[in-house]
Parts: sequence; C-alpha cells; structure tokens
Amino acid sequence: MLWLTAVFAAVAQAQDSTSGDHVQVRWLAPEQFGQTSETIGFYFEVDPGWHVYWRNAGDSGAAPRFAITATSADVGDIQWPFPVRLPIAHLTNLGYEGDVAYLFDVTPAADLVQLQVNLEWLVCKEDCIPGFGTMTLERPRGDSAKWSSADRALRDRFLSRVPKAASQSPWRIAGLQRDGEQVNLALESSSGAQEPPEVFPMDGALLTAAAPEIFPDGKYVAYSFVRVPGAPAANTTGFVVASGGEAWQFDDVAIDAVPDSPDQDSVTATTFEKPAAAPPQPLWLLLLAAIAGGAILNLMPCVFPVLSIKLFGLMGPGTSTQERLKAGFLYGAGVLVTFALLGGLLLILRAGGAAIGWGFQLQSAPVVLALIVLFWLMALSFSGVYEFGHRLMNLAGHSRAGSFATGVLAVFVAAPCTGPFMGAALGAATLLPAISAMAIFVGLGLGLALPFVLLCLFPALLRRLPQPGPWMETLRQFLAFPLYATVIWLLWVLGRLVGDDGWLLGALVLLAVVFALWLAQHLHRFGKLFAWCAVLAVIVMGLFAANSLQDRPAPAASAVAGEGWQPYDKAAIDGALARGQGVFIDYTAAWCITCQVNKKLVLDTDEITALFASNDVYLVRADWTDQDPAITAALSALGRNSVPVYAWYAPGRKTPVLLPQILQASMIEALFAGESGSQH
Repeated sequence: MLWLTAVFAAVAQAQDSTSGDHVQVRWLAPEQFGQTSETIGFYFEVDPGWHVYWRNAGDSGAAPRFAITATSADVGDIQWPFPVRLPIAHLTNLGYEGDVAYLFDVTPAADLVQLQVNLEWLVCKEDCIPGFGTMTLERPRGDSAKWSSADRALRDRFLSRVPKAASQSPWRIAGLQRDGEQVNLALESSSGAQEPPEVFPMDGALLTAAAPEIFPDGKYVAYSFVRVPGAPAANTTGFVVASGGEAWQFDDVAIDAVPDSPDQDSVTATTFEKPAAAPPQPLWLLLLAAIAGGAILNLMPCVFPVLSIKLFGLMGPGTSTQERLKAGFLYGAGVLVTFALLGGLLLILRAGGAAIGWGFQLQSAPVVLALIVLFWLMALSFSGVYEFGHRLMNLAGHSRAGSFATGVLAVFVAAPCTGPFMGAALGAATLLPAISAMAIFVGLGLGLALPFVLLCLFPALLRRLPQPGPWMETLRQFLAFPLYATVIWLLWVLGRLVGDDGWLLGALVLLAVVFALWLAQHLHRFGKLFAWCAVLAVIVMGLFAANSLQDRPAPAASAVAGEGWQPYDKAAIDGALARGQGVFIDYTAAWCITCQVNKKLVLDTDEITALFASNDVYLVRADWTDQDPAITAALSALGRNSVPVYAWYAPGRKTPVLLPQILQASMIEALFAGESGSQH
C-alpha cells in the first residue's frame, strides 16, 4: 500500500511545466492578467523530426487532450492553429512539425487566477510515444496584462494561425456534394483567380486526411476528398481553408447543398475520377467463416479455464433437463450479448476515428489486472482455499445469472484469441457498414456458444460423460492449475503493457487478496467486513495505478523477442524491399495465445531461423500488445483487424502473401521452394 501511495503521489504532483520523450510543455501565459479576457496556451517544444497532432489527427495518431480545472476564471475552448499534412508511408496525418502552441481564452473572475490541467499527448516520428503530465498556473490580476516580450511574440505567432470566422474568408463554399465514395467541395474566390488554398477536413471519421485532387477553374477551385470506408452518412461537415499563413473555419457545411451561384455550371461539370473498388466478399460467406471461427475458439487454451466452470454445472447431481436448457440458453445469451457489445463498442470507436482492433480490451492494463484478480479467486476456490468458492461455483455453474455471467467471461477472454477463419471475418467487419459488421460479430458469438448449447439441448450427449462421484473433487482441484497458468500468463501480459512494475503491481494485489482471505477465516463478522473492504480498496488502487503506469512509455512493450527480429518500422521495411530482400512480418501480441504457440513451435525454432537466414529474409515482429496506431493501420491495409497475421513479401514484390493463422514449418519452407512457392 505504501508503494501504491508513492505511485499516486508521483502522478498527482503538479508543476509549472511537464515533459515526455521528445516533448517539453510549458505555459504560454502573462506574468499578470488584466481585467478582460486574455489568450494563453500550452507551448509544445518538440524535438526535430517529431510531430504532434491537430484536432483531426488524420489516418493515425491522436489529438492531445486537455482537462482544465479553473476555480477563479472562465476558460474557453481550445483554439487549434491550422496544421500541415504529414505523409507517413501510405497514411496521411494532420499535425505540426516542430513547436506549436494550443491556445484558449481565460477571463479572470478573482484577483488570483488559478488553473490546473491534466494533459495527454502523442508524439510521433515513425514510431509514436504517448505522454501525460499535470501543470498548474497561478497569476495575479491587475489593471492590465503584463507579458514577457518573448512569450507574447510566441503567442501572437500561433494565434495568427488560428482559423478565423468563415465570414472573414476571401473564399466561400459554392457547393459540397457527395458522389459515391467521394465528397466534392467547390470554393469560389471573392477577388477573382487566386492560388488554390489548402483545405483540411475537420471530421476524420467522414473524410480521409490525404490531399484531395484539385481542379482549378478560374475563380472556382474544386476538391475531391475520399470518404473513410464504412463512414456513416452525414448531412453536414466542416473544413479549415488555409492560404498565405492565414486560415478560416467553415462549420456545419451542408452536404449535397444546391449551389447558389448562377455561373456554377463550370464547377459542377468538372469530372472527378472515382477510385476502383475491390469486389466485396459475399456476406453469407463471411458469416460462415465467423461461425466456424467462433466454434474453434472453444478449443483455445485461453477459453478452457472458463468452460471448466460450466463442466461442473453440467455434471452436478440432480440437474434436470429443464435446468440444463435454461443454463444453455442463458450461457448462449451471455456470449451473444457480450460479442454484440464488444463489436458495437469497436464500431463506435471506429466511427470516432480511433485506430483500434479486435482484442482491444486486453490492451488496457486495468482490464488485464481485473482479470488477474478474477482468475486468481477462481483458482483459489478450485483448490479449496476458501469456502466462498462454493458460492462462486454455484453462481458460475448452477444459477441462471451465473450461466449468463460465464458466457460474458468466456467472450472477454476468448475474443483476443484469433483462430482460423476469424481473421478474414474480423478484417471485413472493420470495413463493412455497421449492420453487416454487427452480423459478423453475432456470428462469432453464435459459433462460440453453439457447442455448449448443443450439449444442453441433447441430453444423450451428456450421458456419455462420466457419472458424478468423488472423482469430481480431484478433477476440480486439478482444474485449478490451468487457472493458475492463466494468472501467470496475464501477469506476463501486464508486464508487457506497463513494464517491470506490472509484475510487482499484480503480485502485490494478489498478495493482498490472499491476506484478506486469511483474515476473513480468523476474524469475526466485523473483522471479515474490514478485511474485504481493505482488499476492495487495494484492488481499486491497483486499477488506478495500472492505468497511470500504462500512460507512461513502457520500453518492454516494444521489445522484440528472438534473434534477428526487428521492431515494426515502415521505412525500414520499404528499404529492405528496395534492396531486393524478402520481408516476413509477424503481427503478434503478448495476450494472443495462438501467436505465442506459433512462435515456440515454428517461427523461433532453429530450423526456421536458419531457413530465414539462408534466404536473407528481413524479419519484422510487429508487437501489438499495447495499442500502436502504425501497426493498426498496417493490419487494416491487409484487411485484418486482429492477430496473428503473417505477411510474406517475396523479393521484388510489394504485394504480400498472407499465411494461415495456425502455422506449420512446412508452410514456411514452401515460401522458398522456387518462384511457384512464393506465389502459392
């Protein structure tokens, strides 16, 4: 508890400036406020070659977030200087190369202005590093504002780049029309022909950040933007128009608006070429793949400990057919509802512009720590350490609510285990419209629940199971060991997410749980209540500490296991292809059981390592344990949204071959069996 207190004290410490890898942040504020509103800001000093992001970060990345608390002033919204386009491989981001100031207005309401802000940011070059910090500001209020000349000049430089109102713009929007997968914008100059300005979309969930095609025509300029695949229909959107070091913001522009200029014919007649769309897979085929992939999840080792709980419920004495049917349907309902909720959350985050993938729940350190505690309690109950295990078993194995809850838990642990057939279905779900995508998620749930429901529907299958007896107690104790193994695995995942402190944090929480159980057995009623309140407090503190630790860069999360493997770097991969090397990319994650099995049995064996070396293959291990926008984008480009994915780029070829998710050594050997093997 002392250690956890120290963690929170370090996180909560306030200061006038903060810093992270490649970033220094400080206040850009006057030494004294005046009686009226004043524009101040956060000045980000960024190392050369690195960048931070605009309000719409583009295809990847994330805008900084500012949680401002003001007790003696009124604070306005963040004002964003207009950005530049930052091309990174096949992606385009919107942000700032070098230093930038994010500004906002402050109106003093007392003689002492006090502000506190919690900041979060992402700084990127080719890799990205998250950062966070806390800063406070205390300034007196006088008759007039007093600035240092250097800070005022900095503030004014970035304030001049903040977009002005659309009414002040020398350009006006003459039309905005949707045309299939494109949105076409027409601008009209108020002073005749001008150099076409830059235009930045404000809604990253609707339009891609890539530079649009531009078609100048006299005093008109037409822009063709590409819609984000699967973007929901929108009636309005916004743009920032920038020219000559100034910018203007156009909010809530109506899409498909009728042009109001009588001489607009030349713009509307402009031809926009539409990109060719790849033929989609039939939805019924994707649904079959989803059901098959969900059914195979029952065989994954990450699901077995959860299903073992239901095994006791099925074989318990005195269980009637009606009770089995209820348990089966409730378990199935738990699976389907949870798959639908997880899929819906993924689609909502996708619509909001977030770059995430399937299995994203195990990219959260607090979620992993909560699962560690849950499986630890289940394992202790299986081992007979505490009597509360009978209540837990009753809840998980017999009660109606327990059947539903076990379905929820099965999905939560099984979802990150991408097996055969799941990859293509999940990849398609990230690009399909929301209704079709939800059908795929429900299909996965149907496949996972189907074997158990069939056992409940057909009692003849159950009669093939051994009859209840004393052997069940021995089996119950034996099944505790897979649960202990799951705890060890999850501790390892936590360590990969937050560094070495993850092991210490998880072990301390587990120690607190065991100590509380021991106290509960040796104390009376109020002592037991105190013990459980204490362990609950420790768990809550541990969850907050895990979240705080994950906000800091974790070197172990990007480490590469195995000799010869390199971390994911798009520029390095392009360089290897340009040199004529073959490239093999292992998209993996610590929480992916299938990934770890493939590494141990195939990829990291001496035979395959020698085979790669003899063929001069550039090996890349794209570690997706913690959320990495660059890897998420690369998976999306391959039509995948989960791991494992194995991509082979033969020498001289830029189109990869995707290998099955369950690897065999013969599959790797076939890649080098002549030219025909590289194309199979």
